[in-house]
Amino acid sequence: MLELKNVNVHYGVIHALKDISLTVNDGEIVTLIGANGAGKTSTLGTISGLVKPSGGTVSLDGKELNKIIAPDRVSLGVSHVPEGRRVFSRMSVLENLELGAYLRRDKAEIRKDMNNVYELFPILGKRNKQMAGTLSGGEQQMLAMGRALMSKPKILLLDEPSMGLAPLLIMEIFKIIKNINEIGTTILLIEQNANMALSIADRAYVIETGRIVLSGTSKELLASEDVTKAYLGG
Repeated sequence: MLELKNVNVHYGVIHALKDISLTVNDGEIVTLIGANGAGKTSTLGTISGLVKPSGGTVSLDGKELNKIIAPDRVSLGVSHVPEGRRVFSRMSVLENLELGAYLRRDKAEIRKDMNNVYELFPILGKRNKQMAGTLSGGEQQMLAMGRALMSKPKILLLDEPSMGLAPLLIMEIFKIIKNINEIGTTILLIEQNANMALSIADRAYVIETGRIVLSGTSKELLASEDVTKAYLGG
């Protein structure tokens, strides 16, 4: 479904991604784990079109995305929930969700998907007229995810969905991520909480200083001494 092949990214003289290759198959949850500054966010930005690679290819369902601008990638099925949520704080919950469907014209399906988002995130339905900036951090994360789902993505890119949240909310967010996947959305997840990420993912990649250094099933990485020492507090 999604394939990155030998992707490189430079920020001036800084070589942020170095020959990154990874795949996400249809229906999977794949997680990319690594320390701050390892290149995780740059990887997602390259997929969604926010970051321009200096080499390599990004493709979705066999279609190369390198020359396709970010808005057009949304219409092809790529949806990105950025780190820090980035909700439109002076707009209502409903307006944020409607913006997620901005490129769509299938009004009946949009209404259906809006109802599906409210089923996944009941609090958003209760607060649909409330300004997004007045929501709690957890509620804003739910809104950012709901807004992304309104574009009807083939693949959902999640950047640090648990950041700044209380432990109980983290558990809830990850349960919802699993539910989103089970109802048909493929997910590529970046997450500092490696234990939680590996607990729901099918496969995982480990990135260090811009390079993929390890990959395998989540069970394999959970059993790895190196991963345990570096990321799981072992």
